[in-house]
Amino acid sequence: MDTLTRMRAFIDVVEAEGFSAAARKIGRSKALLSKYVRELEDELGALLLNRTTRQFSLTEAGHTYYQRASEILREVESLQEAVRESSSDIKGRIKISAPRTFADADIGQCLVDFCAEQPDIVLDVRLDDRFVDLVEEGFDLAIRITRMQDSSLIAKRIAPFHVIVCGSPQLVERVGRPTRPEQLAGLPCIIDTNNRTRNAWQFRNDDGAPLSVQVSGPIEINSPLSGRRAALAGLGFALIPDFIARTDIESGRLVSVLEAFVPRDAGIYAVYPHRRYLPAKVRVLVDYLAKWFRVRTH
Repeated sequence: MDTLTRMRAFIDVVEAEGFSAAARKIGRSKALLSKYVRELEDELGALLLNRTTRQFSLTEAGHTYYQRASEILREVESLQEAVRESSSDIKGRIKISAPRTFADADIGQCLVDFCAEQPDIVLDVRLDDRFVDLVEEGFDLAIRITRMQDSSLIAKRIAPFHVIVCGSPQLVERVGRPTRPEQLAGLPCIIDTNNRTRNAWQFRNDDGAPLSVQVSGPIEINSPLSGRRAALAGLGFALIPDFIARTDIESGRLVSVLEAFVPRDAGIYAVYPHRRYLPAKVRVLVDYLAKWFRVRTH
């Protein structure tokens, strides 16, 4: 029995959180999986799983082996796909992490359109506003709306992105239109707690230097879509992604303010781990997303 087979069995058991669940998932017997894991431990000379009659847990060696083995198997699968690529038979599953805001907004249509164009590829989309660990959690790709800083990942900018400070016309009439970011400190604001800086809104001064303004207001909520609704209701000024606020700005339901002070150096990125062999299916998706946004922003 080869090491890769035992390695796959071990990973299946860990990810299914048990031998029985793994056996049901992959269609093999519990006894066979147990045999493979035991042989793997014998080969390594280390205990990977602490077993009891009701449950199991990973040992320290098990944690280390699981992380590295997962990377190795993904690399093997990527190599196999790279070799098969010449047949132009692009298919398989892509595990994606994306912010809820991205998927719930109109631009989330890009994922639906991709599935319609590539019926042999299954997108396993996990919506989460945190930055997942792509390697440790087994993601092929992440959509991130940010200023890229992590050099351990490969990132392709697929679209520009910036935020808009805006409020309802009724709010502007009631409290006035701010002309300097500092004025927001004395005005009602809507706080999106998903924002990394929360109520410390970031701007650029006249000379381009960073400027942080502490704001407060009647509502704090972890959703820019709900923040938009609060802004439409006149509760305060909101810091909203451009792809969410754009239609309301164009229709006059919201008024954009302080445009000259808002940073515009962020973007929407497709991010994936460093790999020697990038799976063809992932490259097809990244290229598609870049084209999808390019068509709609020109």
